Amino acid sequence: MNLIEITELSIPELADYTQLTDVALRRVREPGEGLYLAESPKVIERALRAGHRPRSVLIIPEWIPKVEALLAEFPDVPVFVGAPEQLEQLTGFHMHRGALASMHRPAPRDPAELLRASKRVVVLEDLTDHTNVGAIFRSVAALGADAVLLSPACADPLYRRAVRVSMGAVLQVPWARLPDWREAGPLFREEGYELTAFALRDDAEDLADYVEELPERLALLFGTEGDGLSRRALASAARSVVIPMEHGVDSLNVATAAALALWAVRTGDQRGRRERALGPAPVVETLSAAAGEGVAR
Repeated sequence: MNLIEITELSIPELADYTQLTDVALRRVREPGEGLYLAESPKVIERALRAGHRPRSVLIIPEWIPKVEALLAEFPDVPVFVGAPEQLEQLTGFHMHRGALASMHRPAPRDPAELLRASKRVVVLEDLTDHTNVGAIFRSVAALGADAVLLSPACADPLYRRAVRVSMGAVLQVPWARLPDWREAGPLFREEGYELTAFALRDDAEDLADYVEELPERLALLFGTEGDGLSRRALASAARSVVIPMEHGVDSLNVATAAALALWAVRTGDQRGRRERALGPAPVVETLSAAAGEGVAR
């Protein structure tokens, strides 16, 4: 492992780790410079398992044994070692997870290709909270959906907080950026998807009723908690669904709503598979049984 002891915080090689608490700055810098940050050995491991390449690693000394095995295939990657106080001064926060890796950002995926390879996807429009984005990715991974599609203005799934909250799921779940709705709406239809909006509309169906009969290809669309979905997004959707509320509550946190919707869809899919496997009761056997009961009486 290429260990380098930090003696000077201003060296150019440490630039990836500066001003990490400035969200606005990092939101521009990281995609622009083709990097993202993986925080903690567990997340670093998932990033490497996903085929992503490290640029460098920042670490406190006691965490070296946990990271050494992960970097066995990358002996030339610089691993900068410093005291906790040094790294806090550099990054702006206390590195209690012990290790932080600057990773090369993977190439963007084509949304059309991703849709063709999937059947159950989540679509997020303009979510700005990285915590919500990370939580939704974790639910997508846990509940068996295939991919996530993001509007152009949606928060970056590879931002450090989103990666951390998702427990690395953003590195496992395929995702892509959509064009604007003038192109994205027709794209879903062309690829055979029923785009279903979760929105408080008069014509919205109860989620429990909706999952009784699900389409072959389904895209679940969620918007921001404040403004909700845009007019263009709603116009692009084939149907609207609502999760009924009680006690005067009008809606759930978007990450919670997405998790409930994914669970309901998964349950509906499982029920549908069981029914298809069993098939309808054979008519002959049913009639024979009825005749037998008549004789017995």
